[in-house]
Amino acid sequence: MVERVVVGEPAVVGAVGSGKTDGAAVPLSRPTRHPLVGLGVALASAAAFATSGAFGKSLLIGGWSPGAVVTMRITLAAVVILGPALWSLRGRWAALRRNGWVVVGYGLTGVAGCQLAYFNAVTHLSVGVALLLEYLAPVLIVGWLWLRHRQAPRPLTLAGVALAVAGLLLVLDVVGGGASINVVGVLWGLGAAVCLVLYFLLADHVDDDVPPLALAGGGLVVGAASLGLAGLVGVLDMSRGAARVPLGGVVVDWWVPVLVIAIVAAAFAYVTGIAAVRMLGPKVASFVALTEVLFAVLFAWLVLAELPTPVQLVGGLLIVGGLVAVRADESRGPRLVVDEPVTGPAARP
Repeated sequence: MVERVVVGEPAVVGAVGSGKTDGAAVPLSRPTRHPLVGLGVALASAAAFATSGAFGKSLLIGGWSPGAVVTMRITLAAVVILGPALWSLRGRWAALRRNGWVVVGYGLTGVAGCQLAYFNAVTHLSVGVALLLEYLAPVLIVGWLWLRHRQAPRPLTLAGVALAVAGLLLVLDVVGGGASINVVGVLWGLGAAVCLVLYFLLADHVDDDVPPLALAGGGLVVGAASLGLAGLVGVLDMSRGAARVPLGGVVVDWWVPVLVIAIVAAAFAYVTGIAAVRMLGPKVASFVALTEVLFAVLFAWLVLAELPTPVQLVGGLLIVGGLVAVRADESRGPRLVVDEPVTGPAARP
């Protein structure tokens, strides 16, 4: 017999040794995507993540340490989402056990690891350089898909990568903003990028039987426990600041911005982010996530009255152009399908 294989995508193989003895073909990756809905969900996630900058900054201005802010954010988000996550798992506990290592890995890397690496990076680097290093993640994902799955990027994807990186340079004002460079900080920034790559890849790797709520809830619980442990052993500074902090021209209680960054920028953002990865795939979702930088500039304008510069606006257009290029490349239709003979246990007469 012959088996139809999509060139450039993970192969379809027989389930040898899996307990299925009929030789049925089993797809190694999720076969369907929902690009239009996924795009909206991914943009909502990016916008939600972006609120952490403007609202979290009010706490930092009030003397709160970055470690204390991020630990409160992740811990409260875990508490908020734990109930719905458990409810979504009714009857699916076996699926959670099968994917336990993915949930733990997601919490350690995509949640706690990203936070730790980024905040360590900004202690040695300017915020712009640290963000630029972290958002090399989409480029790393394109490279990973090329090396691991032989999905060589086509010219349109490469053009999108170039446009997105150029746009980030302008939006973050790295070139003209007097950015500082430090080797230790660069290593932490690259660590944040690797953790962000794992955030997207692990969210796509988990079985469909595990709801996004369950993966987000489990990851947040693992992340909160890891950050709490880091604070106990002294890796994170957990200093608390003022009880009232400045926010949008007024002074508010400290828990007001904490609620926003926990419920909106963590609980909601992680759930929608996981759902977006499942609908778009890790590559496209990671490029859409670059819009978080644009939303961060917008929220800084609305909440902190920090106006974007003309150069930042041009950078935003370049990022959007990069996203359009990558998305257009993904929507060019299925890759070439060829017939390949199948031999061995998977072949049936």
